[in-house]
Amino acid sequence: MLVRVDFNVPLVRSEGDGTQAEVGNDFRLRAALPTLEWLGERGASVTACTHLGRPKGKADPRFDVAPVRSRLAELAPGVELLENLRFDPGEEADDPLFVEKLTEGFDAYVNDAFGASHRAHASIVGPPARLPSAAGRLLAREVEVLGSLLSGPARPFVAVVGGAKVAEKLGVLRSLLERVDRLVVGGGMAYTFLVAQGHFVGASLLDPDSVEDCRALIAESAGRLVLPTDLVVLSPDASTGQGGQGTGETSVVGVDVPDGWKGVDIGPQSARAFAEALADAKTAFWNGPVGVFEDDRFSAGTKAVAEALTRSGVFSVVGGGETVAAVDKFELGDRMGFVSTGGGASLELLEHGDLPGLAALRRASNAPRARLSPRATGPEEA
Repeated sequence: MLVRVDFNVPLVRSEGDGTQAEVGNDFRLRAALPTLEWLGERGASVTACTHLGRPKGKADPRFDVAPVRSRLAELAPGVELLENLRFDPGEEADDPLFVEKLTEGFDAYVNDAFGASHRAHASIVGPPARLPSAAGRLLAREVEVLGSLLSGPARPFVAVVGGAKVAEKLGVLRSLLERVDRLVVGGGMAYTFLVAQGHFVGASLLDPDSVEDCRALIAESAGRLVLPTDLVVLSPDASTGQGGQGTGETSVVGVDVPDGWKGVDIGPQSARAFAEALADAKTAFWNGPVGVFEDDRFSAGTKAVAEALTRSGVFSVVGGGETVAAVDKFELGDRMGFVSTGGGASLELLEHGDLPGLAALRRASNAPRARLSPRATGPEEA
C-alpha cells in the first residue's frame, strides 16, 4: 500500500552546526496512525510518502525526511517512509512520469493527506488514475467534519479568521459570510479592513490592493462582521520574539495607530468583544491567530479566542496551520471539538466545496458512487 500522508512538520535543529534535527511537533504523524495501524493490522505492507518544506524540486539536506522517518519508526514500527516527494520537480508539476515511478510496485493507494489535498500535485491526483484508491481515515474524518459546516451547522454559527494575508482569504471570507451568523476578523489582515473603514494603521501590515474588496465585504456583511476596536501596538524600530524576547515599547490604542507604530495584537476591549461574539455559538470555526501569539506580550488576544472556543455547548473546529500551534501553546487542544491537520486545505474546502485530492479519488476506477462528497451528512457518505 502506498499511503500519501502530510508529515510536513516543524523540525528543531540542534545547536552547533545545525545538521541534526528532530520533529518539533508530531501532531500530524499521530493523526495518521489510525489509517497506518488499520492497514498494518490487516496484513498490508505500508509505505508512506510526504513532502517536507519547499526544496524547489531538488535534494536539500535541510528538508531531508530522516528526522520524520525516525519519529515515525517509534510511532508506527514497520511503516516505511519514502524520501521527500518535492526533491523531484515532477511532484509539484504533476508529471505523469513521476507518478509512474512513484506508484510502481504498489497494489493500491490511500490518500490520508488532507493538509495537501488542495494541491494538484503528482502524489495527490496521480495515483488514483493508476491504482485502486481510497481515502484514509483521517481524510474521511476531515471531510465529514468540515463538510458539516457547509451542509447544516448548529446555529448560531460563528467563524473567526485571522492571519496575515488578507488577499489569500478574501474568497473564503465571502463564502463564510454566506453561511455564518457572525464573522470575526483579526490578525494582520484586520488592518486592511480598518483602512477600508477610514482608519490609519501606521506601520501595521497592510495590503493596499485589497482595501476596496474589504470595503465591499464590510458593506455586504450587514453588521455581521466583527472587527477590532482597540489594538496593542509596538514602537518604531522594535522587534517581536519567541516567548516575549522581543524589544521595544508597547501601548494600547484605539483603531488608529500612531505613525511608525505597528499593530501586533487586538486590545483587551476587542478580546472581550471577540469572546462575546462566540458566547452563544453552537458551532465555531477558527483559522488564523489574531496577534503575534508567539511573543507572550502579544498572545492575549489569541488566547482569549482559544479559551472562548473551549466552553461547553460549542462544537469548535480549529483550521490547521498556525492556529494549531496557538492551541498547542495554550494547551487547549484536548478541549476543542476538532483540530484539523490542514490550514489552507480547510479554507479551500469551505470556499469551493471540493479539493483536487477529493475529486481525484472520486474518479478512481474503484470509487463507489457518492463517496467523498464534501457535503456528506455522515461518516457512511464521507
